[in-house]
Amino acid sequence: MEPTKRDSFASSFGVLVALAGSAVGLGNLWRFPYLVGQNGGAAFILIYLGFVFLVGLPVLLAEFIIGRRSQASARKAFHKLAPGSWWGITGVLGVICCILIISFYSVVGGWSTEYLYKALCFDFTAGDPQALRTMFDTFSASVWRQLVCHTIFLALTAGVVVAGVQNGIEKFSKVMMPMLFLIIIGIAVRSMTLPGSGPGISYLFKPDWSKVTSQTFLAALGQAFFSLSLGSCMVMTYASYVKKDAHILALGTQTAISDVLFAILAGCAIMPAVFAFGISPGEGPDLVFVTLPHIFSQLPMGGVVAIFFFVALLLAALTSGISILEVIVAFCMEEFKMKRKVAVALTFLLIWVLGCLCIVSSKVFSLFEFLSAECLMLIGGLLVVLFAGWKLGRKGVFEELTNGGDIRLSPRMFEILLFLIRFVAPVALLAIAVFQIHE
Repeated sequence: MEPTKRDSFASSFGVLVALAGSAVGLGNLWRFPYLVGQNGGAAFILIYLGFVFLVGLPVLLAEFIIGRRSQASARKAFHKLAPGSWWGITGVLGVICCILIISFYSVVGGWSTEYLYKALCFDFTAGDPQALRTMFDTFSASVWRQLVCHTIFLALTAGVVVAGVQNGIEKFSKVMMPMLFLIIIGIAVRSMTLPGSGPGISYLFKPDWSKVTSQTFLAALGQAFFSLSLGSCMVMTYASYVKKDAHILALGTQTAISDVLFAILAGCAIMPAVFAFGISPGEGPDLVFVTLPHIFSQLPMGGVVAIFFFVALLLAALTSGISILEVIVAFCMEEFKMKRKVAVALTFLLIWVLGCLCIVSSKVFSLFEFLSAECLMLIGGLLVVLFAGWKLGRKGVFEELTNGGDIRLSPRMFEILLFLIRFVAPVALLAIAVFQIHE
């Protein structure tokens, strides 16, 4: 029996900030800057931009089409649109993928709570590089400290989700996403005005094609896919709460642009400061938790800058964590007829336990990351574009993109979008899979 009333977003702006929140996460603030640093600066950014709009946007639109057309959670969406078929496995894989992602993502999100606490205590103001390295190593080796941070982060995430779509996710996103952008813009301005920041700005915006390899293309495509939260039914679930009169092509494009803009702002916030203090731009994942605190310790009022940065890091982690958790909660509510509070509580318990396993075993952490990011997301993305492009077909895609003909879309633009969904995105995803197997 179908539910009599389903929650939904109240406004187009609410949809946009929620979708942008899903896309903007640790991948932008933590992963993107060091990938830029390791792959030739602006050359990587240009390749990344191409993949976002040629591959990422078509997959995002495909998920949007399926979610809005079905108005249902992950598995039920495919069941409604293709009853009696095997396509429902796509939704199940998406839910499993989200369970794995949030399990290790909550652990990393917990790191941001720990470092915000350290920033509030002004622990970075007198830190030399070795002391900051020891600080991070000590924290990452402490099971109990990570457990507390993992619990806090997961509780904050669940606290928003339990309030529902309009009263929780939408209200949180409307306040926190503009705040997040303002904070990162402020830090970027401060970073770009530091003495000696010029080479860092040039590094971001002047391509160095000599450093581009096949790995650069793979990293850029993977970043575009992971950053937009594709292949795991996150966008699909949010789209199922979108009203039928929403302009999904505009919303999808705006989401992709927001994600790209934030990633570039993150680069502007980090790379000029890295160059200003003579640090290698290819520092890797330690850049955020070791290198940046060292930079903050040398800045005038660096302690205050550190607080704002780690607030931004926590907000970015939360907005993505909320979208991941909602996929699982929506699935439980619609498949097992649970009330939202019960679904959130059971999901919280499951993820808390799996997150604890990630903390005590780096092998479990790596396994969850590999299965989700390098297997299930790719499989899910491929199945989504094949379903939208071929199962729903030309008619279904056109009806959703134009709201049944109410929104004008030029025939040329429609053919381009359909071609990207049917051919370009699947080929690109298969290429990633083949390359990974070969590696």
